[in-house]
Amino acid sequence: MLKGFREFILRGNVIDLAVAVVIGAAFTGVVNSIVNGIFNPLIGAFFHADDLKNVAVIQVGRSQILLGSVLGAIIQFLIVAVVVYFVFVFPINLAKERAQKRRDTGVVDADTPVTELDLLTEIRDLLAKDQTPAGGRHTPDA
Repeated sequence: MLKGFREFILRGNVIDLAVAVVIGAAFTGVVNSIVNGIFNPLIGAFFHADDLKNVAVIQVGRSQILLGSVLGAIIQFLIVAVVVYFVFVFPINLAKERAQKRRDTGVVDADTPVTELDLLTEIRDLLAKDQTPAGGRHTPDA
């Protein structure tokens, strides 16, 4: 039972996911600081309020609807989305496209990672090469 758990934990995907969660939590702290320390005061100053939470407050009976707080959350989401796209997604997609272009031209560098598709293609080609001709006997290459 412990052996299975150890194999599960040491599997690359789980460790990568754990690292991503830790980095994501740290990144959230940075984004919160940027939004709360820079954007909220700037937008609050534009609307003549102390803070973004005090912008567009609607009083409904004894309750308050804080539209500025929602605006702050939207800004925070957009900042995270922009950073994730331009720091992670865009460079990875660009690297994948370049690697695919090199594979398509037949140039494979030592730096180019081998994909599952490459391995499956190689296996297919080896199996096709080893097939017997129609109506003939297979003689192994020796």
